[in-house]
Amino acid sequence: MTFSSPTRPVAPSERSPVDMSLAVTRLRAHVQSLPSVDERESLSKAIMMSELDRLDRPFDETADSTHVTASAIVTSRRGVILHRHRRLHRWMQPGGHLEPGEVPQEAVIRECVEETGLAVAHPPDGAILVHVDVHRAAKGHVHLDLRYLLWAPDADPSPAPGESQDVAWFTWEAADDLADEALAGALVSARSLIEASRIRVTGRE
Repeated sequence: MTFSSPTRPVAPSERSPVDMSLAVTRLRAHVQSLPSVDERESLSKAIMMSELDRLDRPFDETADSTHVTASAIVTSRRGVILHRHRRLHRWMQPGGHLEPGEVPQEAVIRECVEETGLAVAHPPDGAILVHVDVHRAAKGHVHLDLRYLLWAPDADPSPAPGESQDVAWFTWEAADDLADEALAGALVSARSLIEASRIRVTGRE
C-alpha cells in the first residue's frame, strides 16, 4: 500500500452533491468494523454508533451539540505532524468541524491543509479510518471524532493566518510522549497499520 501524490483540496463549489444518508450509512459500517485499540476507543465506538442512529444530521455542527468531527494522523518520513491548540495549550493532531455539504473524508483534508499548510493526501485506494474518539469540547459540544491516516510531503509546515502557528514534525516516540489519552490510541493504531501494511510515505512507488 502506498500513498498518492498530494492533490489540491476540492472547493465546496466544485464538489458533486453528496447523498448524506448514504455517507452516514457507510460511516456507520466503517466505525463498526474498526478494531478497538483500548477500552476508551471501545466505549467511543459504542457511543458513536448510538449517536449516528439518533442524530438526523450528524455532520452538521449547528443541528445538535453532539456532532461528527474529522482529524488526522499526518505522517511522512519526518514522523508525525502535531499542532499546539491555542485554547487548550496541548499538542494535538490537526482537524476540526465539517462544513456544509462536506463528508468527513473531505473535511479532514481541508482542515489539515489549513492547519499545517501542507498538501496532505489520502491513500490512492481511499480514506483510511484508523481511530475514533468521543470527547467533550467547548460550548458544551460533544465531538464524535474520526481519525484518518494522511500522508504529507517532507516540507516544513506553514499554517494559514489565524491558525495556531505552533506546528511541527515529531518522531513517533516524541509524539507519543506529548499525547494525551485521546491521541495516544490514534498514534498506536496509525503506526501499527503503517508497520503491518508496510506503507511507504515517500509519495513514490
